Amino acid sequence: MTATTDIEWPGGVVTGVVAGQGGTGILLAHGAGTSQQHPAMQGLRDGLAAGGHTVMTFNYPYAERGARRPDPEERLLACHRAAADHLRDRVETLFLAGRSMGGRMGTYLVADGYRARGLVLYAYPLHPAGRPDRLRIEQFGEIAVPMLFFQGSNDALSRMDLFEEHIAALPDAEVEILDGAGHGPRGGGWSQETMTDRYVTGTLRWIEGLSSGEDGDSPP
Repeated sequence: MTATTDIEWPGGVVTGVVAGQGGTGILLAHGAGTSQQHPAMQGLRDGLAAGGHTVMTFNYPYAERGARRPDPEERLLACHRAAADHLRDRVETLFLAGRSMGGRMGTYLVADGYRARGLVLYAYPLHPAGRPDRLRIEQFGEIAVPMLFFQGSNDALSRMDLFEEHIAALPDAEVEILDGAGHGPRGGGWSQETMTDRYVTGTLRWIEGLSSGEDGDSPP
């Protein structure tokens, strides 16, 4: 069962959708060129909520307007921070999760000091397509919370040798490689359903491990 909610941010109001209930909250941010209405986002939200957590998706401002082109980074981050604050008021512990661009924005917030128990990154865009020289890694030196990455071995936005060198080697990172998967929610032998199931199962396992104290103490 889901409920819509209005999220106020400095540029106006965007819509959020909350599913499930529980003391652990997961903020789930969508990727570029899509919105929280995408079936893959809905399936992931509902699957994580069924695991006993409070999960909220939200639209970035451009998605709320029905546009496809993402807003400038400062607007994305301002909206993302407001959504995180909105969910934090409902839960005891907060995780920031997101697909592609949405996950990247979460890493920037935490690197800037936003307090979260951990980060979950689905298809992290390590570099723009065709530009492996433009790595998006500078923020990770400022992140000191556990991170879980789900990465396709054929992701055009994350060349695997660079991912292994710059992401898998991070001391606080756990990685699940999706053999054959690209950047999208299907292809390479994966369907949207099987990929979502893998995301849900792995995320719930990881959060449960942190909750049972396997990773020590981290900020809430």
